[in-house]
Amino acid sequence: MTHFKAKLADPAKRLSMHVNVIPSAVTTQAIAASGADVVVIDREHGAVDYGTCHAMIAATQGTECAPVVRVSDINTAEVKRVLDLGAEGIIFPLVRDVEDVRRAVSSMRYPGSMGARGFGPFIAHSRWPSDMMTYARTIEDRLTCGILIETVEAVANIDAIVAEEGIDYMILAAFDLSATMGIPGQFDHPHFVKACAKVEQAARGAGIPLGGIAMTEQDAAERFAHGYRIIAGFDVLHLKAKVAQTAAWTRRPDSVHTYVSGTAAQHSLTVPH
Repeated sequence: MTHFKAKLADPAKRLSMHVNVIPSAVTTQAIAASGADVVVIDREHGAVDYGTCHAMIAATQGTECAPVVRVSDINTAEVKRVLDLGAEGIIFPLVRDVEDVRRAVSSMRYPGSMGARGFGPFIAHSRWPSDMMTYARTIEDRLTCGILIETVEAVANIDAIVAEEGIDYMILAAFDLSATMGIPGQFDHPHFVKACAKVEQAARGAGIPLGGIAMTEQDAAERFAHGYRIIAGFDVLHLKAKVAQTAAWTRRPDSVHTYVSGTAAQHSLTVPH
């Protein structure tokens, strides 16, 4: 199987990522089995506790979907705990400057490699082809560090941020960034477009894979056209959109007429019930 870090290292690969807000191993398993490259178990805005987080990570086993965790902040204790549950990486929110990047990278690495992570992969080593004592040297370099660019400070400091070692990829968080700029949701605002262009240019110059939200195929095409390699969506938003779509089918004035006319009835014979 090709792991996430190896996929990121291949500039020809485009990757799909889904933020898993719903606290359910069933949801995670469905996302992983559907072919997603990454599932982001959300402990920043989701309702995921540690026990459920472990079950969600385990639910990706046997697939090429990497389980990473979005933590609530740059917190060494929380990072250590979710990595010790077997996560393949961390996504850090609210990274504003170089110091934040350094703290994030350090929290993921052990002291022997300039880090601050405490040792105790009692659970994590069982998820990998390693034992307790070989976990550090066989797994540490496979873990991925992702950062969210979602503040005006991050945009202002982006050239210094991308120059720091240890960043595997960045996600431009459009919702948060537009909000911190005082133009929430105005993604066509000239100031927002300019900020995105600055981040895109910096990522491209540093060779760091960039990701962004894409809830439709058109969104994805636009991201790819701007050099993005990762497209991301949200499980709960996809679910709501699909349910709303199917609910709308029941409200079309011609739905009953089509059925009783025999057209739909004839075709429905090919659809399993």
